[in-house]
Amino acid sequence: MTPLPPSVRTARGLYLITPEEPDTARLLARVAAVLPQTTWLQYRQKGADPDLRLVQAAGLQALCREVGVPLIINDDVALAAAIGAAGVHLGEEDGDIAAARAQLGAQAIIGASCYDAHARAERAVAAGASYVAFGAFFPTTSKVTTRRAKPALLAEAAALGVPRVAIGGITPDNMGPLVAAGAELVAVIGGVFEAADPVAAAQAYRSEFDRA
Repeated sequence: MTPLPPSVRTARGLYLITPEEPDTARLLARVAAVLPQTTWLQYRQKGADPDLRLVQAAGLQALCREVGVPLIINDDVALAAAIGAAGVHLGEEDGDIAAARAQLGAQAIIGASCYDAHARAERAVAAGASYVAFGAFFPTTSKVTTRRAKPALLAEAAALGVPRVAIGGITPDNMGPLVAAGAELVAVIGGVFEAADPVAAAQAYRSEFDRA
């Protein structure tokens, strides 16, 4: 298992994922408002062309560097390397974890989507993943999901020795059992960015961790 950097070993709280926002200035403004409440930020922009992704990711990296929040790039190891991001998050069809580790280095944060499968999480950690993400735990509109994880999976994964991320339809009202089961981070898009008051929403997630 790859030794975990301090930013991973102590990570706890809101793992915020960016919305699909084509306007770079608006994206940066929306993120900047809630970044102080965020533990990690993931840049996720599936439909944009490479030039726009590079500009947006570089802008987010500058924001994250200012406040000390690690920026993780969704699915794109080359982009993470190009802008000096903290790491990358890989789904099951998004590339090899060991290859990403070799390219990005020992200090990179490399995450793996493990859905509802403990065995996949075991393989990911053995290959060099820094954290494992399980879900969807609840219905979500952010992406099409066919697999549903249960809180017991988070508890089972404690033995892997890496942070556990819960994702999928998570709100401040329903996250309690997930945190109690062992989730160090909850990954959220719409729960913050589609809220009437995104700053208050981000604070609510953080407050639930404080209470737990």
